[in-house]
Amino acid sequence: MKAPHSPTESAARLLHHREDGPPSGTPLVLGPSLGTSMAVWDGQAAALAHSHRVVRWDLPGHGGSPGTLLPAGGGVAELGAQVLRLADALGIDRFGYAGISLGGAVGSWLAVHHPDRITSLALVCSSARFGEPQAWLERASLVRAEGIGPVVETAAGRWFTAGFAETPAARAVVDGLRAVDPGAYAALCEALAIHDLRGELAGITAPTLVVAGREDPATPVAHARELADAIPGATLIELPGASHLANVEQPGLVRTALQSHFAAGRATDDMSRHAAGTAVRRTVLGDAHVDRATAATTPFTAVFQDFITRYAWGEVWTRPGLDHRTRRCLTLTALTALGHHAELAMHLRAALESGDLTPEDVQEVLLQAAVYCGVPAANAAFAAADRIIEEITHAAEGK
Repeated sequence: MKAPHSPTESAARLLHHREDGPPSGTPLVLGPSLGTSMAVWDGQAAALAHSHRVVRWDLPGHGGSPGTLLPAGGGVAELGAQVLRLADALGIDRFGYAGISLGGAVGSWLAVHHPDRITSLALVCSSARFGEPQAWLERASLVRAEGIGPVVETAAGRWFTAGFAETPAARAVVDGLRAVDPGAYAALCEALAIHDLRGELAGITAPTLVVAGREDPATPVAHARELADAIPGATLIELPGASHLANVEQPGLVRTALQSHFAAGRATDDMSRHAAGTAVRRTVLGDAHVDRATAATTPFTAVFQDFITRYAWGEVWTRPGLDHRTRRCLTLTALTALGHHAELAMHLRAALESGDLTPEDVQEVLLQAAVYCGVPAANAAFAAADRIIEEITHAAEGK
């Protein structure tokens, strides 16, 4: 791991940042949310740095970035210009970009206004318009009058679900908010008040992943669907048990989603398709299953494992046209119809354990299958699902 870059005379105009991963890796820039530092990406940065040159940056007045980097009246466009200035200073021409909330808005702006620079885009709990301006302007006035304290007191409720808000991970992120410069925070609230990219989303050409927390009050799922519907070919993933900082609350799910998305963007030959396929296979089926399958591979079966990894997982499951939840439903239906009981059980367990599908979702899929695939086939599928749901429930109760 490389240490964060320290401010120097020559770097005084640059956003505070750090790099991780091989210098020859595919560049990937990670943008934070309002009120957090680059540390908000700690749950994903190390894994992404295995194959990427990961650059994280701090918002003005956050972490190590001075508040003066945002000019008076500056907005998302000025933040985007700062990111481009940083990329230029690091010798990075084109790069993938992932951003949370305000950091995602910066990525959307870059993808619209500088499409030649953005190779792939991921928007985590973000929006094209962050609600009515008045609420942001009132928060800016409050912080200017009373400091950051009142915002800290309510942050956990905006950022996390009730069951996660008192965990050490959540408290650490909230504590980091106490160090944010109030003036810079207020200025960024005013930037969010005027941000509205809804009319320009159709101009985004970069492959785009949209990630939403189903319990997010700050950027509700409806905001994510608006992004996904307007951006051509965008994929939407909705995460259960996640609020606004979904990558902190569900670090593994966000990590595997990002690995899959950014690996797919590099899949231009057999080796990279295999890497992309491995990443999405782990996302869909889980690390334990993939590790078992890899360990069981023999010289005779290796060619088949390579084939399904490249073709099924690296080419079909990585396509942006359908999200993983929809693909899971289609897969369960096909396996039910064909009576592939072992594969059906594997995919049922993976879908339920990942949270992509609930028991109620599976029930609806199998009822639909009963109508169109036959009652005997659905009967076997219901029995398998019932057994797996009971096993998962008992395992959870035993923890």
